[in-house]
Amino acid sequence: MNILLSNDDGFQAPGLTALRLALAAQHQVITVAPDRDRSGASNSLTLINPLRLRQQGDNLYSVNGTPTDCVHLGLTGLYDNPPDIVISGINSGPNLGDDVLYSGTVAAAMEGRHLGYPSLAVSMNSSDTSHLQTAVNAVLHLLPLTQSYPDRSHMILNINVPNLPWEQIRGFKVTRLGKRHYSEPAIRTTDPRGREIFWVGAVGGIAEAGEGTDFHAVEQGYISITPIHSDLTRYQALACTQQWLEEQTHGAD
Repeated sequence: MNILLSNDDGFQAPGLTALRLALAAQHQVITVAPDRDRSGASNSLTLINPLRLRQQGDNLYSVNGTPTDCVHLGLTGLYDNPPDIVISGINSGPNLGDDVLYSGTVAAAMEGRHLGYPSLAVSMNSSDTSHLQTAVNAVLHLLPLTQSYPDRSHMILNINVPNLPWEQIRGFKVTRLGKRHYSEPAIRTTDPRGREIFWVGAVGGIAEAGEGTDFHAVEQGYISITPIHSDLTRYQALACTQQWLEEQTHGAD
């Protein structure tokens, strides 16, 4: 298969390196990743400053931009022949529940889908790298199966892998996104010159992790597979929003 590989942790990240080497042994892989850690970049594009693509190795490129920039450049500026799939990861840390709204890892996969390619976003449920091979094995297992996915033209699969040895993984589970509590407040402090600065607060704790969620599957030792899409329409609210609008504007007519 022809594969475009990216991430949000940067082109030197252990997860990307492990997956790149494993995939390259069996497939044609081009890797385009940020030149530094761009975690939390979400779906942002760089529109004001020029982007610089630098070759860092055989079919390995870095970009001074976001994960979305990387996939966009990879698909519109590098490939002579279109890839079969876009893979983003392996991310250091989970992308569960509301994390997908901020995740550069998920955003890279979404950009692949936005440009017409089936995509995977892959994350480890820990920044510990001792069980990276488990996530690599998960991708190698799932990759050939994606060719028979029932709706490849809309495929974005968000995959989260427990931080366990491969032999302790209980299997794969298809899940829905759970939910987190609101994030912690911003941290107010000062720099060495006494000037006020802020740090973004820590991610919120788990609010919904019942059976069927990605949180629950990973906690139980399963690899979570969540099909996601970029359509943010809240369909269940269309009717009540229409009714509300008609009621509020009826007297103004």
